[in-house]
Amino acid sequence: MNTRRQFLKRTGLGLGAPMIIPASALGLGKHVAANERVQLATIGVANRGLTNQRGLAKDERVQIVAVCDVDQSHRERARTLAKLPAAAAYGDFRDVLRRKDVDAVMVATPDHWHGYIAVAAARAGKDIYCEKPLTASIGEGRILADVVQREKRVLQCGTQRRSMAGTRRACELIRNGYLGELKTVEVGVPGKFAIRGGYTGLEPVQPVPPTLDYEMWQGPAAKAPYTAARVHFNFRWVNEYAPGYITDWGAHFIDVVQWANDMDASGPVEVTVRSQTRRPKGVYNAPEGFHIDYRYANGVRMTMKAETDRAKWGIKFIGTEGWLFSEGRRLQTHPAALKDQPLKDSDTRLYASDDHYRNFIDCVYSRKPTAATAETGHRSASACYLGAIAAETGGTLQFDPKKETFPNHPRANRHLMKPMRAPWKLT
Repeated sequence: MNTRRQFLKRTGLGLGAPMIIPASALGLGKHVAANERVQLATIGVANRGLTNQRGLAKDERVQIVAVCDVDQSHRERARTLAKLPAAAAYGDFRDVLRRKDVDAVMVATPDHWHGYIAVAAARAGKDIYCEKPLTASIGEGRILADVVQREKRVLQCGTQRRSMAGTRRACELIRNGYLGELKTVEVGVPGKFAIRGGYTGLEPVQPVPPTLDYEMWQGPAAKAPYTAARVHFNFRWVNEYAPGYITDWGAHFIDVVQWANDMDASGPVEVTVRSQTRRPKGVYNAPEGFHIDYRYANGVRMTMKAETDRAKWGIKFIGTEGWLFSEGRRLQTHPAALKDQPLKDSDTRLYASDDHYRNFIDCVYSRKPTAATAETGHRSASACYLGAIAAETGGTLQFDPKKETFPNHPRANRHLMKPMRAPWKLT
């Protein structure tokens, strides 16, 4: 029997042919032949990573063959879940990428590792499911998007609202003018850090647990003393690794705005931070409260605010003939009848996916673009980082989305690429 890779080569899929191969071509119905499954390795398997591993493993065309995490307790839990032998658990992602039998990887590490690992995976010939935000800076995102295109790899960014029918319908209503001319967008994200473990961020330096390779956890980030408050889920609130909810939820919501505003290959041209608050002491130093204004070249204006009222978490699109609020399956409109407005045959229809994980595997076989490609994931993350950079520099910044630079603003341009600590280097 032909191996999985021979099958892909024989059908032309390894050469990027735009084909859809049904499961019946790989096996019988949902009983896909074991040696024709996509052999997947999962990298970063705590919290969201473990959720992704479970979700991808539900696809009958997927076989989990390796797990990787710098924390032994995380990788052992993931290995047990996947029913793998001890040798299939790794502490260093580079060992996973050296495996010739791995077709694809799932990356759900802390954000400061996303770009480096995804670029390395693409260059190693692996397809990639990578959590949002796609990278840790605008410059990293451009490198990754270019490498994915050059290496002819498939990438799905974990902005899963692209695979929600309610979100797609909201964007189709907007794109087809049912709100009239889109004028403003109001994005609401959480207004207080959801810190896990009861930490304050003021904890003293602590010994590194024996199960954690803390040097590898830090990787390209600046060296810092260990405290449990800094690592794992709570990295989001430490500015060295991520700018808080600006990217943690902003990457989801601004991605939807980009889709609705037909800006998947572009982005805002101006950004202003109206206000921001940060904790005066401790490791949790990312912006916690903020009001950021954006302007697109087509005249659409967007605000992103940190809101303590949960009812405001989501996206409100305001046009000349009504408004629409979208968050996942939640859809509200004014006028109310707009919610059930049927689309005309002549209306623009957007990419249809109802399962983000299955869509990724579909595209691994077909070599067609995913619901959330490297370019769209990069552009959505870039819009978030514009806000984060403005929070560092102050004032109003002009941005050129074609050149992906800040004209005549050297200080802002220094933030386009996040510094990497030796020996890590992304080129």
